[in-house]
Amino acid sequence: MQIWVDADACPVVVKEILFRASQRWQKPLTLVANQMLRTPPFHLIKAVQVPRGFDVADDYIVEHASAGDLVITGDIPLAAQLVEKNVYVLSSRGERFTADNIRERLSVRDMLEELRGAGVEIGGPAAFSQSDRREFANALDALMMRLARAPSA
Repeated sequence: MQIWVDADACPVVVKEILFRASQRWQKPLTLVANQMLRTPPFHLIKAVQVPRGFDVADDYIVEHASAGDLVITGDIPLAAQLVEKNVYVLSSRGERFTADNIRERLSVRDMLEELRGAGVEIGGPAAFSQSDRREFANALDALMMRLARAPSA
């Protein structure tokens, strides 16, 4: 199992949680971004810099992630592509995207996009909070424990 991070918009505190998780669970962690990223000096953690451009990091993750991997992203269309590949997907706020909820999340995203396009001011997401950090850490830990207990295929 590999952990991938859509790192351009990922909060620093989430990256720090993931660095610790990679070391604790001994899982490879790859941050993908269109800018240079610093990573701790741990043999399982690396960063991949992709060229600037629309969805270049997303395309890289979709191409390289495999069934059973875990991707951290808040990008709903990316999450939908990954769920189709049987990749586990968590948002940086700890929401798990699954086959059961991804269509609804896409619909809500598309509706909000249409409202913004029509000039309706709907605001953006709330600032990342201490409770968001806790929710992410708890969701990540619960998923990693569940996967560690699952029989190998």
